[in-house]
Amino acid sequence: MNITISSLEKKHFPVMLDEVVQTCLINNKNQLILDCTFGGGGYSRELLKFPNVKVIAIDRDKSVINRGKNLEKEFPKKFTFFNEKFSNLDKVIKKENEPDIIIFDLGLSTFQLQDYSRGFSFKSNEKIDMQMGLSKISAEDVINTLDEKNLKLIIKILGEEQEAGKIAKNIIKARAIKKIDTVTELVRIIEISKKKNYNKKINVCTKTFQALRIFVNKETTELIEGLIKASQIIKFGGKIIVISFHSIEDKIVKYYFTNYSSNKSNPSRYMPIENNQKNSFFKKYKNNFLIPGPEELIRNPASRSAKLREAVRTKQEFIYPKEFKEEFKKYIDIENAAV
Repeated sequence: MNITISSLEKKHFPVMLDEVVQTCLINNKNQLILDCTFGGGGYSRELLKFPNVKVIAIDRDKSVINRGKNLEKEFPKKFTFFNEKFSNLDKVIKKENEPDIIIFDLGLSTFQLQDYSRGFSFKSNEKIDMQMGLSKISAEDVINTLDEKNLKLIIKILGEEQEAGKIAKNIIKARAIKKIDTVTELVRIIEISKKKNYNKKINVCTKTFQALRIFVNKETTELIEGLIKASQIIKFGGKIIVISFHSIEDKIVKYYFTNYSSNKSNPSRYMPIENNQKNSFFKKYKNNFLIPGPEELIRNPASRSAKLREAVRTKQEFIYPKEFKEEFKKYIDIENAAV
């Protein structure tokens, strides 16, 4: 059966676009903005409308390269695109080009979800891929190769799925009979693994799909590395803006902005108190965040879980935040599990 997608569903809505633009534009001064998740190009294109703004954009997804190159032709002196990951931010920014603003929008784009060949959508009957780009493995590799213990750990920790054990066990049983080839097969396995009184407000596959996608793309590792690199390359007084969509992402961003700000207690209880100020990359940070307004939620229900946080870089010399990586070591270790 063919699924018809309406013109509204095909349209890509950059989440909290107005809020991002308002946060970026300061006193009409010349600005260099680094858009770390180009995607559909919504933020970049809107920001390029302002004469004083130049944008450098990156995205790990090869499917957006042509979109990025087309925008380079449209704005030849104002826009540059690179097919790269967060962990390589320092490779695309020259020392003389310190950004004033760095934006991370951590959500999947509409284009990724609605390209069923990518395997991100529950509606797909294609291969279980889930690669965002520049990844070494696919979700199909994961569910057909990893042992039950590691599968359970991935689904439980990265997906925050309470019934991870049963799902992992049923994946092992199913693949013993035949290789799990399609999204439809995986969906059936998850559905029979879930209790009948599950919360029907979200699809029962959501958490397992989230876990597999995070693992395949090493998303927590990339976010942690991206935030660290952003703190190194951004101009003093510049802003780092992050839009997160699930609790793990938000936990990482909140911890980093809070624990490395000038109003924070020590990042580590083992660190001498006098060293605290040496790790104050950001100005006084309050636990404030923006969420989509009611009009946006109607236009784009997928934005409902979004949180926008921002932090302002101080003049403090950068010191590598090893405690930050230690805090989230369990996620990094899981993402480095062998396949």
